[in-house]
Amino acid sequence: MSKLTVRPINTGYVPTYPKQYHYHHSVFKYRPNISEEKVPLPVFTFLIEGGPELILVDTGMAWTERANEYHHPGSYQPEGFAIHEQLAKIGYRCEDIGKVIFTHLHWDHMFYMEKFTRAQFIASRAEYEFALDPIPLYYKSYEHPALGIRRPFEGLKFDLVDGETEIVPGVRVFPTPGHSPGHQSVEVDTKDGGYILAGDSIFILANLEPVPEMHYPITPPGRFADIIACWKSIELQKNRAKRLDLILPCHEPAIEERVKQTPVFGL
Repeated sequence: MSKLTVRPINTGYVPTYPKQYHYHHSVFKYRPNISEEKVPLPVFTFLIEGGPELILVDTGMAWTERANEYHHPGSYQPEGFAIHEQLAKIGYRCEDIGKVIFTHLHWDHMFYMEKFTRAQFIASRAEYEFALDPIPLYYKSYEHPALGIRRPFEGLKFDLVDGETEIVPGVRVFPTPGHSPGHQSVEVDTKDGGYILAGDSIFILANLEPVPEMHYPITPPGRFADIIACWKSIELQKNRAKRLDLILPCHEPAIEERVKQTPVFGL
């Protein structure tokens, strides 16, 4: 039986409008309680413990000033929430991390990479290639040099994967494009079952809910690069998971409450 566990680590908050990001406009009629106001969403990374080396999934968001200037106004990283600070709270240093797997390379998933001096960085080839040369619409998402700033991954070496790939026994990545061209999710075998670390391929758990009035098996989000791929990726993960509580979207607010009761999943 697997000894691997998953520890969610929050690195800050990004306020977004639910009707722009969380929900596709076609479902508004059937979701009358969708807020018109910005909702602060957490930005989780996930630490995989119990194996021969520590594995981190994403490194989280930038500091408050950077996030506000180039990304979502109102974003904030509370004191002590940067990934290196959060790791220190549980007795780890960035140098202790053996691998960092990236779900994708948007700004809120890859900051402070330079601190992980001993880690192997793993991303999908499709995502890395698009991150290097995105269309201008995505310059901010990937912090393109055209903005006059340095990309967090500039000059750092990645090991690139194509398709479903076992990273170590019990940890595998599989393609979940749609939110971004090369998005991938991470599946971790634990005593509870296989946790799926979904990144932004599923914004919030509500995206897994059906909309029977529209014959939708899921609730599509409002933000995507490819709606068809996004839809199929959500369905894939919903069908792949043994239980829906094993799916962990990066921005799901309910994970904050779960962590208060259970800091480590899969024990």
